[in-house]
Amino acid sequence: MNRTQITQLMVFAGVAELGSFRRAAERFGIAPSAVSHAVSTLEQSLGVRLLARTTRSTRPTEEGARLLARVAGPFADIAAGLCEAAEEGHAPSGPLRVTMALAVVEDLIVRRLPEFCARYPGIELDIRADDSFEDIVKSGCDAGVRLGESLEADMIAVRASGPRRSLIVGTPAYFARHPAPREPADLAGHNCIRRRFSSGRVYRWELQKDGKALNVEVQGNLILPQQALMRQAALDGLGLAFLFEQLIADDLKAGRLVAVMQDWCPSFDGFYIYYPSRRQMRPALRAFIEFFQADVPPYRAAGPTGS
Repeated sequence: MNRTQITQLMVFAGVAELGSFRRAAERFGIAPSAVSHAVSTLEQSLGVRLLARTTRSTRPTEEGARLLARVAGPFADIAAGLCEAAEEGHAPSGPLRVTMALAVVEDLIVRRLPEFCARYPGIELDIRADDSFEDIVKSGCDAGVRLGESLEADMIAVRASGPRRSLIVGTPAYFARHPAPREPADLAGHNCIRRRFSSGRVYRWELQKDGKALNVEVQGNLILPQQALMRQAALDGLGLAFLFEQLIADDLKAGRLVAVMQDWCPSFDGFYIYYPSRRQMRPALRAFIEFFQADVPPYRAAGPTGS
């Protein structure tokens, strides 16, 4: 095998992994036409078709999948080794692309960004916030951050936070005008500030008590895309909001917001950083994982907490 064939194999593996000639071209820093030429030449030399191309996707053929299974691991080891060797003795650096839900950014990431950026000034952190479940491989991301219940089975995942909890809150002035709800049915008599995900779905409030779980479709005259906006609307006395406890902790302590129905608001599994393979872990990703793991409290099972 000569150097040209090795290059062609690496390009083929990149296209197969990312599902796109354009994304592979961006990864290798070459023109899409050069990627296409490398794959076509490899197919001609082997006498088999390696990739099935359509207007919407590119995926390995049966022969291509077999070849990919043989070469992907060694190439990943080589790439990881080169990255580690290049950064040996140096602080982690380079681009790090991480996809995560908007709630993760609001609850976990924003408050710790100053410390992370100060500690790792050489890392170019590219956060892609979206509530859709983006394929981190096809999108070219290094990792993702999601709730534990949302992870795919084939991903490696490490905890990035302790259990989380959402609370139903309103201002003292709001409750002076409206009796505080005690049961899910009472929410029908309140103006509830709702949230719409980027998928278009409006979130149903997930409540649970004594083993009874409910997804309540609340009503109200305001629908917003982010918890930060919902928090402000609640502070403005526009209604009740169902928000991450971490986001409103200072408001609760200061008495700006009051939590109700806490016996219906259980804690749940927290956030996880997930990625496809340990073999491809770059120093920048390792630094990101270790940074957020350092702030994780000892594990305890998620479950109902106080009323």
